[in-house]
Amino acid sequence: MATQRLDLPISGMHCAGCAGRIEKALQDLAGVQQAQVNFATEKATVHFDPLALDRPAISRKIEEVGYTVPDADPDGPIDHERLARTAEIRDLNRKLAVSLALSLPVMLGSMPAVFPWTPDWLRQPYVLLVLATPVQFWVGWSFYQGTWAALKQKSADMSTLIALGTSAAYLYSAAVTFLPQAFSRLGVGTHVYFDTAVMILTLIILGRLLEARARGQTSEAIRKLMGLQARTARVWRGGETVDIPVTDVTIGDLVLVRPGEKVPVDGDITEGHPTLDESMLTGESLPLDKSAGDSVFGATLNKTGSFTMRATRVGRDTVLAQIIRLVEEAQGSKAPIQRLADEVARIFVPAVLGAALLTFAAWLLWGPSPAIAFALLNFVAVLIIACPCALGLATPTAIRVGTGKGAEHGILFKNSPALETAHKLQAVVLDKTGTLTQGQPSVTDIVTHNGFAESEVLRLAAAAEQASEHPVAQAIVAAARADGLGLEAARDAEALPGQGMSATVGTHSVLLGNYALMQRASISLGKLEEIADRLAGDGKTPVFVALNRRAAGVIAVADTLKPHAREAVAALHRLGLEVLMLTGDHRRSAQAVARQLGIDTVLAEVMPDQKAAQVKQLQAQGKRVAVVGDGINDAPALAQADVGIAIGSGADVALAAADVTLITGDVRGVATVMQLSRRTMRTIRQNLFWAFIYNLLGIPVAAGVLYPLFGVSLNPALAAAAMALSSVSVVCNSLRLRRFQPGW
Repeated sequence: MATQRLDLPISGMHCAGCAGRIEKALQDLAGVQQAQVNFATEKATVHFDPLALDRPAISRKIEEVGYTVPDADPDGPIDHERLARTAEIRDLNRKLAVSLALSLPVMLGSMPAVFPWTPDWLRQPYVLLVLATPVQFWVGWSFYQGTWAALKQKSADMSTLIALGTSAAYLYSAAVTFLPQAFSRLGVGTHVYFDTAVMILTLIILGRLLEARARGQTSEAIRKLMGLQARTARVWRGGETVDIPVTDVTIGDLVLVRPGEKVPVDGDITEGHPTLDESMLTGESLPLDKSAGDSVFGATLNKTGSFTMRATRVGRDTVLAQIIRLVEEAQGSKAPIQRLADEVARIFVPAVLGAALLTFAAWLLWGPSPAIAFALLNFVAVLIIACPCALGLATPTAIRVGTGKGAEHGILFKNSPALETAHKLQAVVLDKTGTLTQGQPSVTDIVTHNGFAESEVLRLAAAAEQASEHPVAQAIVAAARADGLGLEAARDAEALPGQGMSATVGTHSVLLGNYALMQRASISLGKLEEIADRLAGDGKTPVFVALNRRAAGVIAVADTLKPHAREAVAALHRLGLEVLMLTGDHRRSAQAVARQLGIDTVLAEVMPDQKAAQVKQLQAQGKRVAVVGDGINDAPALAQADVGIAIGSGADVALAAADVTLITGDVRGVATVMQLSRRTMRTIRQNLFWAFIYNLLGIPVAAGVLYPLFGVSLNPALAAAAMALSSVSVVCNSLRLRRFQPGW
């Protein structure tokens, strides 16, 4: 059955309970295979059968539960979240202003002992009722909406706690205002608690505003990525260049890019020799020289040289758009540790309601006079302080900042479970070719003999190899051209399978190849034989060169190490990880590379179809294993690993099979993945600890357990301030991750 994925923004959620209720409603919908709702990102991710459901039906279900799905163009810019956050903050600012303007007079009139200078009319219950009513029913209306939506789903959430608590204080006070004599006859007293209701709502709105602003900062990485996009493009139309919005560029358009401008879309250079700064996408600090035929990517910066390019990918198909989408998907997915918080939040509110009712009953029976007032205040305090907001924000805010920080350093997490699992890894299996090495051979050494010059040996060998397609031959030709050596045409070139090549270049007969070829031709190698053995021991391929039947030298060719490979392996060792190398190459060559890098274990001569089996074998030993690779033959091993890490320059199949993608070929990113995972998980644990401790300590204090011993009870307004502070503190703790820097 075909499954379609849909990401929907949701507005109106107030806590993890809201997210859980929407998630349950979606999962109960026929045709939905999987649904996840993320409170921090305010987004639902739904996997569904397109034959049974469509987007409008899913949106209607969310709205039936009591929430709103803002309109967003799925093919347009991925910026709906910023717009929704801006609208939310604007609404909260307006509510806070009204709430403060009305609540402050209520506070002044309710505390004559504290504010003796307040006029008598402001102390009248009817005046306080008039001032408090708009706060209770306009500022607090969203809590009543949330409560009604929860009741329809036979559940309860944060809105239920706040609506019940403030309504209890407000309605009790309203009853006292209208029926003071009745309450006096009961010996209860006629004190009103409008100040409690309005200050709770004011503080909660303030906390929500601070929380919304702080949560907005967790989206900074996405906003930075979106800010990289060019707004316009200069394209050839009708024989002249015209500036058009980048959204109007189509595949096949010829685009002109001048120095200092951003490349508008992905494409291939057709004319020009620019120097491009691609650091915003790859993290690579050095600008790259490019020429006709090379690929360029949207949002990169043209430092020097105008060029013309043909657009190959536009809109949501560009590399930048795909990166943004990957980061969004990772931020929207749920880490396994979040399930604990979700389950707690789901059962937490009903438990709190029970605790609040028990508190009310206990103090009504045994509380100080007037018992009903004391019982009411403790009932309200328990409801307010127990809000599970901090619990719902603990995991997703940290995941959001962590994945965004990874994107800044060229690391893309496909999902948040990968970010969580990476901190548990014990072994890292590294592919050799293309991961630790450059992936193509190059000349590393030239040793001459019998008085021949290096340049002469290289020039004549390269001239003889020009017609060969063998990688070693191409490496020798590339080295000669890099040195600016002119190569004349070879005559009588003959490939000698498994041995080498013979040719005539100018007045020289050239013979080059392996030791067996030299032996067959009776060439005396002298000291070159010993040198070749040493080079082979270092994992290099020695190519003997004989000119006019005399040994002229040996050229060593090898797949050279990437610049930071040794540094990367050392960083992994410092993190306490076992480092292994997995390769199909000969054992001698593989061990030579391992010695240079300080790798613990070498698994050599492993066929592609055996790589996944080797990973399984390590896992059978109880190890959590990461595999790092870049080729198609690495895909099965990447998929088998606990965490598969693909080098971004590698094959698309490898990228699809991996959990993490390193946009650059810098293998140091593997250590960064581990470091970032550890920091993120430490932050999540801190958040969950403080969220749990806050509730475990706060609820008993609010219930009045300290009153019999110390005569101390918690004012509901202080409970509201503490509740708001707990949510803000969790978000701010997650934001500390923004200071993360990799340590190599």
